[in-house]
Amino acid sequence: MHTAPVSVSIPTPISGMRTRTVLIASADPSFRQRIRDVLSGLRWQVREAEGGAQAWAEAETVIPEALIVDSWLPDLDVAEFLREFRGCFPGVDMVTSDGSPADENPRGPHRQEILYALRSCQDSDTAAWNSAPTLVKTSLPSVASKEGRLYSLPMLDSTPHPVPLSTGVQAGDGTTTALRKVTALPNSERIPELIGESPCMLEISRRIRLVAPRMTPVLIEGPTGSGKELVAEALHRLSPRSRKPFIAINCAAIPEALLEAELFGHTRGAFTGAVQGRVGRIEAADGGTLFLDEIGEMPLALQAKLLRFVECGELQRIGDNETVKVDVRILAATHRPLVQHAEQGSFRSDLYYRLAVFLIRTPALSEHLEDLPLLVEHFLAKLGREMPVKRLDKSAMNRLTAHTWPGNVRELEHVLERGAILCGDEPVMSASDIDFGHVAG
Repeated sequence: MHTAPVSVSIPTPISGMRTRTVLIASADPSFRQRIRDVLSGLRWQVREAEGGAQAWAEAETVIPEALIVDSWLPDLDVAEFLREFRGCFPGVDMVTSDGSPADENPRGPHRQEILYALRSCQDSDTAAWNSAPTLVKTSLPSVASKEGRLYSLPMLDSTPHPVPLSTGVQAGDGTTTALRKVTALPNSERIPELIGESPCMLEISRRIRLVAPRMTPVLIEGPTGSGKELVAEALHRLSPRSRKPFIAINCAAIPEALLEAELFGHTRGAFTGAVQGRVGRIEAADGGTLFLDEIGEMPLALQAKLLRFVECGELQRIGDNETVKVDVRILAATHRPLVQHAEQGSFRSDLYYRLAVFLIRTPALSEHLEDLPLLVEHFLAKLGREMPVKRLDKSAMNRLTAHTWPGNVRELEHVLERGAILCGDEPVMSASDIDFGHVAG
């Protein structure tokens, strides 16, 4: 269970103080960045590691004054890592990502600054830190959906974290004091690029964390626009292969006649127009991850050749008699019910069972509408990098809530971008700026 760090005041760096070193061991780059930003301002030298083995190597190079370790590491058991680390580096102040001491040794002289950095990281994250359900008071502008639920809105001059609100009392200043139920997944296990606190989104994060460190093939199923490629990228980022290539190919976007050459490569003169040899996408991903998007669109004849590669790890370029050994982890995605297609014979069942060793399903937006305010805030902040930041009024939010979202999260992003353009110089988007048009897909 994660316990929130105790509240600490802002430390003031002592003038002339020597630079101290902190080592952050976490597979989550956004967590490392937030901690780095705070501690760098407090004159810490920050060294980072994506896993336990890398953290050990960093500590052998420069022994740090402090170690911040995440509750999960992709390569080593955290408890075992901390026990061995303490034996080799006894003077290091070790703290876990929730602010708890990692052992029973007395706290180090700089613990206050470490706790302050963790508290700042917590306050800047939309996810909850406590693993036990609790009620947190918030004061956010809100609007009511057609079901009567209250939703908070992004602001122009602040950065609150809008969430579905279970109950609310209208105050005199127009804000709503509400009780927010904090969900049960610890912050360190959330995947930052997957926006949402609904049970189905938290389950995706949990599954990614479980399978990312392994070589297990993963099949990602979900409707178009629901974030399947984001899941694939997160699986690669949190895997031991993260420093190797991530190669994606959309099997539906390439003509059937060219898809084989794209995947397996070809030699010079292998076919008309092959004026020079070319390495295929599979070989380009050697050592890393190959993401086959819309695998359900792959022709049956090519499925047989892919199956051979999956079984033996060897491929043969078009026009070449030699085989090439390639080491890749395969991730696949589809918007089709692939098991049904396998049963009907339109997709090879033997290939299906090779690819679907572990399944992750991305939900339609209509299945987790409680995440709509968080997604709105995320996309408005993203748009704010290129234009003045916008916010929604009550009518605009109600219009978004009432929509069925056939294009899912991708459609929402397009609708908000269109609305930001239509409202011109106005800082607030109204219902008249919400134009659904034909932006799904």
